[in-house]
Amino acid sequence: MAQEILLTAEAYKKKNDELEYLKTAGRDEIAERIKEARSFGDLSENSEYDEALNDQAKMEAKIAQLENEMKNAKILDESAITTEAIHVGSKVKIRDVEYGDIEEYKILGESQANPDEGIISDQSAVGKALIGNKVGDVVNVHLPNGNVIAFEVLEISI
Repeated sequence: MAQEILLTAEAYKKKNDELEYLKTAGRDEIAERIKEARSFGDLSENSEYDEALNDQAKMEAKIAQLENEMKNAKILDESAITTEAIHVGSKVKIRDVEYGDIEEYKILGESQANPDEGIISDQSAVGKALIGNKVGDVVNVHLPNGNVIAFEVLEISI
C-alpha cells in the first residue's frame, strides 16, 4: 500500500494545477520542440532532438510522480489542528538543550518539506520525534548518523 501524503489544501491545489499544465500545455510544447528538431535532418547527430526527447522523458516522470502524489494525497484539515500537542501542520519553536539555539519549524508532509524555509517533514528525524509532544517536553532526536540531540518544546502554534 502506498504511503499517504499529507498536503495542505493550498499545496494540493498547486500540485493539481501543475499536473494539469504538464498534461496539456507542457506536452504540447514538448511535442512542438520534437517536431521542430526533427525538421533539422539527421536524427543521429541532432542534439536538439535528443535534448527534446530527454526533456519529454523528465516531464513524463514528473507527471507520473504528481499523479501518484495526488492519488495518495490526504488534505490536512487545518481547522482541526490544535496547539495542545504537536501534529502535522503545527508550527513549533524548539530550543537545543545543549547549545541553547532556538529554531522554528512548520511540520508538513514529505512532499512539502523545504528546510531552507523552515518546513520539515513529518517523516524526518526531528519531525517524527516532535509529533505528539507538548510545550515543556524535552524530546530526544536520534539522527541518522547515530547522534542524539535534545530539544525542549517552547511553543506550538498553527
